[in-house]
Amino acid sequence: MARAPLYLDTMSPPKAVATTDTSTELDIKNLLLVDDDEQLAESLRELLEAHNFVVTTARNGVEGVKEVMSLDFDAIVCDMMMPGMAGDMFFLAVQRTKPELCKRFVFITGHGGDPKVDTFIRSVDGLVLFKPVRIDDLVRMIGLAIKRGQA
Repeated sequence: MARAPLYLDTMSPPKAVATTDTSTELDIKNLLLVDDDEQLAESLRELLEAHNFVVTTARNGVEGVKEVMSLDFDAIVCDMMMPGMAGDMFFLAVQRTKPELCKRFVFITGHGGDPKVDTFIRSVDGLVLFKPVRIDDLVRMIGLAIKRGQA
């Protein structure tokens, strides 16, 4: 039985959360960012690099598969709707070639409420953020994805 996906509403104001977790600086060396929106990908790459990530970008799932085959990644941030190979097909390709990476995905989408997207995210127990994405939310979700991958 698939669990409900973890959604983060990036449109609501942030809530204060009391925590003793000081893991704001994640021990991440390599991050793959797969998104066809080149301006968004470049902005996210710069912001994530400012948070000590080494970011490789790919414009679609086909390029993403090539990157996954050539490098090891600590986490993958993947857009859902892309030409060439969409996020769901990219995930399935990674699942066949490097299944250990599947728990390390964070999906981003501007298509919240799309039945195909929602069904897929639920079926893979995925982490998802809705565009526009705030960098602090993305960094937190990446941290969650990494923890899931270590479990």
